[in-house]
Amino acid sequence: MKEKKKFRLFDAVLMAVVVILVVESAAPAAAIGSSQFFWWGILLILFFLPYGLISAELGTTYTGDGGIYDWVKMAFGRRWGARVAWFYWINFPIWMASLAVLFTEVMVQIFGLNLGTPALIIGQLIFIWLVTLISCYPVSDSKWILNIAAFAKVAIMVCLGVLGIYHAVTKGMANDFSGKALLPTFDLNSLSFISVILFNFLGFEVVTTLASDMENPKKQIPQAIIYGGILIAFFYLFAAFGMGAAVPADQLSTSGGLIDSFILLVGGINPFVIIIGILFMYTLAANLISWALGVNYVAFYAAKNHDMPKIFAKENPKNDMPVGASVINGIVASLLVIAAPFIPNENIFWAFFALNVVALLLSYIMMFPAFLKLRKIDPNKERPFKVPGGPVLLKIMAYVPLVLLVITLFFSTIPLSSSEFSEKIPILIGTVAAALIGECCIRLGDKEYNKKQMIKQNQQKESLEHENN
Repeated sequence: MKEKKKFRLFDAVLMAVVVILVVESAAPAAAIGSSQFFWWGILLILFFLPYGLISAELGTTYTGDGGIYDWVKMAFGRRWGARVAWFYWINFPIWMASLAVLFTEVMVQIFGLNLGTPALIIGQLIFIWLVTLISCYPVSDSKWILNIAAFAKVAIMVCLGVLGIYHAVTKGMANDFSGKALLPTFDLNSLSFISVILFNFLGFEVVTTLASDMENPKKQIPQAIIYGGILIAFFYLFAAFGMGAAVPADQLSTSGGLIDSFILLVGGINPFVIIIGILFMYTLAANLISWALGVNYVAFYAAKNHDMPKIFAKENPKNDMPVGASVINGIVASLLVIAAPFIPNENIFWAFFALNVVALLLSYIMMFPAFLKLRKIDPNKERPFKVPGGPVLLKIMAYVPLVLLVITLFFSTIPLSSSEFSEKIPILIGTVAAALIGECCIRLGDKEYNKKQMIKQNQQKESLEHENN
C-alpha cells in the first residue's frame, strides 16, 4: 500500500502562511490610510493572538474534520452548529467569484488586453472550474501548489515593502506617516474597512483540519500557528507600508491597488510588474485551494448530520473527498460571475469581496463562547495544547474578539450616512438573503433529522418487542 503523504512542520507553517496571508485584501486594508498601522497593531493584540491560541486548543482537542462546526455544535446544539456551517460555506463561493473577477482584472491590467464582457466571463469561469477540479483531490497531493504560493506571497509582500522604503527615501511618501496621522480618526469609511483586517487574520482552524495528514499534529499545530502568525504579521505590515508609500489612501483602488502600487513604484508596466502580476494571479487560485479543504469538510460533515443540503454529503469513494461541496462551490460562483454584469456596482470585486468578508466573520462569532462552554462542560477532555490563564483571563480572551467581530459587522453592513447607502445596502441585502436561505436549509435539515430519528426509534422499539416475544 502506498504510504500516505505527510505534512512536516515546514509544510504546516507554509500552509498557515498561504491560508492566512491573503494578498488581495492588502489593498482594501491599506485604503484605511496611515491609521491602518494603529488598527493592525491593536487588532493583532486584541484579536489575532487570542483567536490563534483558542484555535490551537480547539483544533488539537477536537480533531474531527468538522472543525468550527463541530465545536459550536458540541457547545450549543445542532441549530447553532448548522448556522456556523452555512455561513462558513456560503462565504467561499462568493469569495471564489470575487477572486475570479480580480483574476481577469489583473490579467487585463498587466498585459494591456482589451476584452469584452463575454471573454472576461469565460476567463472567470475557467478560473473557477480549475480551482474546483483541484479542490476535489486531497490537499497533501497538491501541497507543492500551496508551498509555491506561500513563497510567491512572501515575494510580493517583500518586494512591495522594499520598493516602498526606496520610494520613501528617494521621493518621499504618498501619505502622511507622522505621529498624528498614525492615530485613528474613527471616521465611518475607515471603520467599515476594519473588517478586512479581521478577515486577514482568519484561517488558523483550516490548518487544524490537516491534523490527520501531519506527523505530530499535537506539536505541529501550535508551532505552525505561532511561527506562521509571526511571519504573517510581519509581511502584512511590511506590504502595508509599501502601498502607503506609493499611493495616496483616497486614490487607492480596492481591486487594483496592489498592482497600481507596483506600477507607481517602478514607473510603469515592465517585465518585473508582469512577473509580480502573474505571481499574484497564481496566489488567488492557491488561496481558494488552501481554504477549500476546511470549508468543504465543514459542509460535508454538516450535511452528513442533516444540517446542510444532502448534495454536500456526496463524496468521492476513491479518495473520500467531499466532491458535492466542491461542485456546488463552482456552480454558485459561476452563477455570480455570470450575473455580475447586471449588478449596478462599478467595483464588482469589492461588492462580492465585502459580502464574502461579512459572511465569514458571521461564522466565527459563536466560536469564542463555544470555547468557554466546552471548557465548562467538558473539563476532563485531554487538551494537548491548552490556552494558559485563569477564568477571568480566558473570558477576556474570548469576549474581546467576539465584541470586535460584532462591532465590525455593524459598521460593515449598516449605512450610517447617505453616502454609504449605495455601497452598504447591497451588502446588507445580500447578508439578510444568505441568512434567510440558510435558515430554510436548517429547517429542512431538521425535518430530515427528525424523520431519521423517528425511524431509528421505531426500529429499536420493534427490536425490543421481538426480543420480548
